[in-house]
Amino acid sequence: MFPGLLGALLTVTAWKLLTGGLHLDGLADCLDGLVGRDREHRLAIMRDSRIGTFGAVGLILFLMLEIVTVAELPPGVRWRALIVVPVLARALPPLLARGFASARPTGQGAAFMAGVGAAAAPVAATLAVLVAVVTLRVAGVAALVVGFAVAWFQSRRLGGLTGDVFGAVVELSELAALLTVLAWLSARP
Repeated sequence: MFPGLLGALLTVTAWKLLTGGLHLDGLADCLDGLVGRDREHRLAIMRDSRIGTFGAVGLILFLMLEIVTVAELPPGVRWRALIVVPVLARALPPLLARGFASARPTGQGAAFMAGVGAAAAPVAATLAVLVAVVTLRVAGVAALVVGFAVAWFQSRRLGGLTGDVFGAVVELSELAALLTVLAWLSARP
C-alpha cells in the first residue's frame, strides 16, 4: 500500500509490535552488557531494566539497518523474505538451548532451556536447515552462522546463555538473513 521507505518503516514497526519488542529488549540488554568488566558485571548490567547508551544507540542503528534493508528488497523477494526470515530465526533458540549451558540457574533463559525437550533440537535443526537452504540459500546459511556466532560469543563472555541472548540471536539472525538476501541480489548481474 505504501511505497519504499514508508512501507518498510510500517512493515518493520508491525513486525516488532507482533513480538511485543521482546527480542529487541534482549538485543539492547546484550549490547549494554558488552561493556561489563567481568561475567558478573555483564549479567548485572543485562538484568537492569534500564537501557544504557550502547543499547539505545545499538537499537537505533539496528532498526535503521533493518528498515532500509527491507525498503531495498525488490517486491517479489521482499514478501518471501518477510515470511521466511522470522521462521528461520525462531528455529534457532531451541537448537541453541540444547547446545549451550544456561548462564544463570533462574530467569527466562534458564526456564526456556529447561523446557526444551530432547526432540526439539533435531526438529528445530531440521526446520532451520530446510528453511535456510531451500528458501533463502546463502542468506539462510548466513543467518544460521550469525545465530551460532552470537550464541558462542555471549556464552564465552557470560558462561552460558540468557533469555536476552536468545532475543539478540533472533534479531541479529533476521537482520543477517535480510542483509545477505539484499547483498546476493545486488551482486548478481
